[in-house]
Amino acid sequence: MTYGAPHHRPPQQNAPHPHHQQWRPPMGHPPVVIDVAAGARRKAVIGGAVSGVVGLIAIVSVFTGQVLGGPGTYVTAFVIGLVFLLIGLLPVIAWGKLTRPRKLVFDAGGVRWDDPRGKPWAVPWHELSAVVISRTKQRRVQTSDYIMRKVMVRLDLHPADPAFRGRHPEMEHLWEFHRVKNGYRLPLGSAPAYIPIIEGAMRTFAPGLYQGIRDEGFVIGLV
Repeated sequence: MTYGAPHHRPPQQNAPHPHHQQWRPPMGHPPVVIDVAAGARRKAVIGGAVSGVVGLIAIVSVFTGQVLGGPGTYVTAFVIGLVFLLIGLLPVIAWGKLTRPRKLVFDAGGVRWDDPRGKPWAVPWHELSAVVISRTKQRRVQTSDYIMRKVMVRLDLHPADPAFRGRHPEMEHLWEFHRVKNGYRLPLGSAPAYIPIIEGAMRTFAPGLYQGIRDEGFVIGLV
């Protein structure tokens, strides 16, 4: 997608920072591209493989008599193994969706979501008043949380004028998603590695818009 032409914007009470008004993005600087689909594929393959192996081990243990206990224990072990095996098969079932090309791109013109088979959008910098990285860290409750701690990352975009929603109906599904107010939230999953990349891109192309990282409480099931 391409960025729209500049438009006349009426005065706002919450005007952009003066630095943003004076800043001119560095033309000629290469775009910063985050291949979201590639990251999702890697996680799906690793997670599916681990779950599948655990499930197979549990089921094989049941049929080879390696599970100690009565019939109830055998049934429980078999059900648990079956559940893990099914979880391991989910990436195979949803492979088409996981492999769908998706890229988050930052350049001198603005920020865009390249999603040819989904819902692409593009926003020029002059249409935004602020950009924030929203982050939630999984609470450390048990030992495994210290080994594999989920850090959910989202990109929050706040429009510079009320007419933004009318100009960008393709982004309506992101409007005030989850807990963001008066803005759009793009969920990027558990991807802490994206944070320094996004920060670098924002400081290169639109430092006056970048408001840093906002930590929020972790919610089970949050994307």
